[in-house]
Amino acid sequence: MAASASAPPTPSSLKRIVAASLIGTTIEWYDFFLYGSAAALVFNKLFFPDADPLVGTLLSFLTYAVGFAARPLGALVFGHYGDRLGRKKLLVLSLLMMGGATFAIGLLPTHATIGTAAPVLLTVLRLIQGFALGGEWGGAVLLVSEHGDAKRRGFWASWPQTGAPAGQLLATGVLSALTALLSDDQFVSWGWRIPFLLSGVLVIVGLWIRLSVDESPVFKAALAQAAERKAAVGGAGAEKMPLVAVLRHHWRDVLVAMGARMAENISYYVITAFILVYATNSAGLSKQTALNAVLIASAVHFAVIPAWGALSDRIGRRPVYVIGAVGVGAWMFPFFALIDSGGFGNLILAVTVGLVLHGAMYAPQAAFFSEMFATRMRYSGASIGAQFSSVAAGAPAPLIATALLADYDSSTPIALYVIAAALITVVAIACARETRHSDLTDVDPDPGWSGVPPPRQADADSRTPSA
Repeated sequence: MAASASAPPTPSSLKRIVAASLIGTTIEWYDFFLYGSAAALVFNKLFFPDADPLVGTLLSFLTYAVGFAARPLGALVFGHYGDRLGRKKLLVLSLLMMGGATFAIGLLPTHATIGTAAPVLLTVLRLIQGFALGGEWGGAVLLVSEHGDAKRRGFWASWPQTGAPAGQLLATGVLSALTALLSDDQFVSWGWRIPFLLSGVLVIVGLWIRLSVDESPVFKAALAQAAERKAAVGGAGAEKMPLVAVLRHHWRDVLVAMGARMAENISYYVITAFILVYATNSAGLSKQTALNAVLIASAVHFAVIPAWGALSDRIGRRPVYVIGAVGVGAWMFPFFALIDSGGFGNLILAVTVGLVLHGAMYAPQAAFFSEMFATRMRYSGASIGAQFSSVAAGAPAPLIATALLADYDSSTPIALYVIAAALITVVAIACARETRHSDLTDVDPDPGWSGVPPPRQADADSRTPSA
């Protein structure tokens, strides 16, 4: 079983699998980042019109944070069934949920039409988005990691990670084009709905590609082995729930993954979401200028992620990750200084360098987290470690940064906030083991463990032939 599972896929099949994971993550991150950009630009006016502009932005980011709150639940549910039923089925479901919720936001009446029901409905749809995304990431990176060449796993598994900048690129590009073509009144009145409605077309394309790939051979082999073990004990005992197995055998790895995500998650949302507030409110730059800077930086981010992933195959996941965490922390003061100095070029430089350094954490993350966990609990373990930290990291990041700006009228507390997150990540990586040479065909977390309770001694003796 393990041999067949570890047989390298053909180049064409591997590229198709990478494409299926990439287009799915691109669509889902497009949906997620589109909401974040709209929260910074128009949702404060459309759904919280009675609030002070900065307070309205805070309330808008609060609905943005609600999506993160649903991600751990999505990680638990999708992880459980992904480890029981397979990666592919759950990835199709997550795509449909995310795309459907985003399309519905494009049809949502505003506060001016239905009053307080508008932000309530917006929050519900945001919860659905977060729930779906909580299950998307783990399945997408595992599908590639478990198919790919072990020697280049960091490179191949980094491609689903490029879905984040690709989605950011797509969302920001559509918003940038609309703000350039439409007046402010037109954009606030109806133009903001267009990118949300476009999600319906993207989901159809993504679904068509995702349905064309095969289930992970590593997972199929692990499932067959579990069935053989159960048959060997006469069907006695029930297989442990993946969540229980993760918390029993991999709790240290879960904590490492959560700590590793702190700097990666917080820095990303400060650089890409909060920047739209800071550049327009404090630096006096236009919305169009800020969107264009993020657009250009996201293109560079997309290009460097596979390069960082390939480097992690050569020198290890931990060294590359530490480069990113230390680099992001060190860049925060120059980041805000460049924005404050004014000018489109300085803004591009600030955001681009920030995202390049972020990529050093984000690129090896897919392979790193996949390699931490055994096959029958890998979806649960990777998803829980990645998504539970998002509640404390990415969810409140724009909210905390905006509140710090409102209270102190300075970027210094925001820079210190990101630096503190970087320190947490460095400590977490220092406590981690290097996983570059891990064998993903390992079904069990340690020798002798199967997830199925061993037979009672009396039962075992009764099946032992007499001499």
